Amino acid sequence: MNNKNIIVGVDFSNSSLNALRHAISLALKTGADMHLVWVKTPGITNNENGEDNYVHKLQDSLEEWRDMCRMESPDTEVNTVILEGKVHVELSKYAANLANPMIVMGTHGSSGFEEGYIGNNANRLIKAAKVPILIMRENIEIKRDLHNIYAPIDLSFETLQKMRYATYLAKRFAAKVTIAGVYYPNNADTRHIINVQMRHASDMCEDANVRHEMIPLTVHKEYVQTLLNHAHELDANLIVIMREESETDFTSSSNMTEILSTSKMPLLIIPNIQSVGLGR
Repeated sequence: MNNKNIIVGVDFSNSSLNALRHAISLALKTGADMHLVWVKTPGITNNENGEDNYVHKLQDSLEEWRDMCRMESPDTEVNTVILEGKVHVELSKYAANLANPMIVMGTHGSSGFEEGYIGNNANRLIKAAKVPILIMRENIEIKRDLHNIYAPIDLSFETLQKMRYATYLAKRFAAKVTIAGVYYPNNADTRHIINVQMRHASDMCEDANVRHEMIPLTVHKEYVQTLLNHAHELDANLIVIMREESETDFTSSSNMTEILSTSKMPLLIIPNIQSVGLGR
């Protein structure tokens, strides 16, 4: 796969720096180009030194971050970009014009996000973007080299789409994929469907020559926390989920905020459309 692109949304916060470091690891393993993108939003760049000086200072900061990327990954092409507008709109538009894109973004950045909730920019980006998005909370401290990728399999029609991305990354990091078959609701019909879906997911891993394990998981209540705790107990360091699936699944609209605000590991969120992003 050629012409892969990783877009890092930056605001120079600790959260943004954490996202950058994970993006560098992805670029090293996938051979992707990197794009460090800062979005100039209305109303935040006017100060006593003048708007031009402010933008020049931000450009200097982007250059420093580019140098940081090149020190760790000398062969990676790193571009710096300044856009103007709404963060989620501009990042989505920029990514849409690149081949095989993935957006990497931290939460709780410098715009003042409330503790325990995903930042507005990241939340809007997840809803708007048609490309995979790697999201991580500011306080996540986890090994950047992937070793166990957790893929929950549910009743939704789209659930197997995530396996293409899970196997792609597992192949490049020599990681294992944990296929977690979620029995929710827990009845005979659900168990039958999930067992079939798990076998399909296993076949996808076999075709990609990726190590994997199938683990059924019965969920009675507290759906989100049960799966997050399960992934944590298995020492996973990435969860791959779909953005738009049925109301009974891990990423229904009622569960998304809880997932993003409490997950102790990065989340790779795949939009429910075909042939998008880094894993194509």
